[in-house]
Amino acid sequence: MKVKKYIATTMAEALTQIKEELGSDAVILNSKKVKVGGMFGLFKQTKLEVIAALDEHPIPPRKESKVEIRKQTPAVERAASNSQREVLQEIKELRQLVTTQSRYVQSNFKPPFDDVLSYLIEEEVHPTVAEEIVSTIETQAEQLHVSEKDMSSHIFDTIQKEVEPQIKESTSFDKQVIQFVGPTGVGKTTTIAKVAAKTMLEHHKKVAFITTDTYRIAAIEQLKTYAKILDIPIEVAYTNDDYEYALGKFAKYDHIFVDTAGRNYRETSYLKDINNMITFQSSLHETYLVLSLTAKSKDNMDIYRIFSEEGIEQIIFTKSDETSTYGTIMNMCFKEGATLACISNGQNVPDDIIYPDAEYVTKLLMRRYFYE
Repeated sequence: MKVKKYIATTMAEALTQIKEELGSDAVILNSKKVKVGGMFGLFKQTKLEVIAALDEHPIPPRKESKVEIRKQTPAVERAASNSQREVLQEIKELRQLVTTQSRYVQSNFKPPFDDVLSYLIEEEVHPTVAEEIVSTIETQAEQLHVSEKDMSSHIFDTIQKEVEPQIKESTSFDKQVIQFVGPTGVGKTTTIAKVAAKTMLEHHKKVAFITTDTYRIAAIEQLKTYAKILDIPIEVAYTNDDYEYALGKFAKYDHIFVDTAGRNYRETSYLKDINNMITFQSSLHETYLVLSLTAKSKDNMDIYRIFSEEGIEQIIFTKSDETSTYGTIMNMCFKEGATLACISNGQNVPDDIIYPDAEYVTKLLMRRYFYE
């Protein structure tokens, strides 16, 4: 058997070389990404190493009679089935490898910056955002003459500095009326309970609840349960008059937390209904958009654009414990210019909520790159 190793830029290029030298009967034994070239460990290129083999003296297949084929046992059939699954898995892995390799080829960045770009895209950071971040990292590395030894720290520090302006500076609230809006199913009511409890326990504020989510009885009962546990007064507002009455009733409270109905944001009447009930911008009101990290990044951005027209810029992300990618945070902060207020990471009230700093967000985003 003739075995040979090939170094190529793409799988397609490797297959061309293999076919030219070994012929179409050659088989691929293994493939992996390798770093080649460079000087003093820097500026190495990512290539594809493929090991192929050709049996120069194959045994001609024996023709089976129809009788022999009919006599094949179930064990043989199972073996054939397993072999087919293995081939399909190999094809799937090769397809993924080719896709990854293509991404490297398309990158204009040198190592290790192309690796950072690849990682950010895998984290579902929008390609434009990822390229802007990596471009900043690379440019500053060249200007500061960052060594290979210090490169990891440089990458982390640069991303942290980029993130910092998009983080809400204070964990306290400036306005009296704190309103929460967002689509259905993001955990808005639980988030309100967490934020209210933290405000009471850590900032020693006197707080009250108002819910305008009268579309779902369960939502009203849920907030009432939290209000009872936390010993917080609550009012249910079915109409605008009810809402104004509740605001007047709680006028002497430090903060009034308002739960609104979670609806399909694509319904044009949704925003109109909310506008009829609450005031987005005033000297007394501030509004937070609650979004789930498990939702598609594009959907989250579409929702934000709708509410940003009303002046809403601050975001609370929920369900960070239910996802494995966090690129949505970067997309919202950099592409949309949103301000990140806090992150919910579980169902426990009041513990599972974090008021992150730039270091926390950077660690969350880059956890696999640096820590795995």
